[in-house]
Amino acid sequence: MTKLTIVAHDGVPYEIDAEDGSTVMENAIRNAVPGIEAECGGACACATCHVYVDDAWTEKVGSPDVMEEDMLDFAYEVRPTSRLSCQIKVAPELDGLVVQVPERQS
Repeated sequence: MTKLTIVAHDGVPYEIDAEDGSTVMENAIRNAVPGIEAECGGACACATCHVYVDDAWTEKVGSPDVMEEDMLDFAYEVRPTSRLSCQIKVAPELDGLVVQVPERQS
């Protein structure tokens, strides 16, 4: 299991043991993290699972692909560390990953 910390928009951290191969979004939904709506269910067809990747993790998580960048155009308050949590696959090298949920989703 890989440990993730998803910080809700109100600052409350959710520490999660995530199964490798799942996505950050799936784990947020399973653990009732507020603010992750995931309206499209992880199909990269909306921006309702938008998160900010902690600066220390941006290189390991990597950059969004073209399709994800297009969807991020619909997100509010996009930052250089913005990602869609449905596109971040949990893997052992992401053990300790920290992401933050923005105050509002699109």
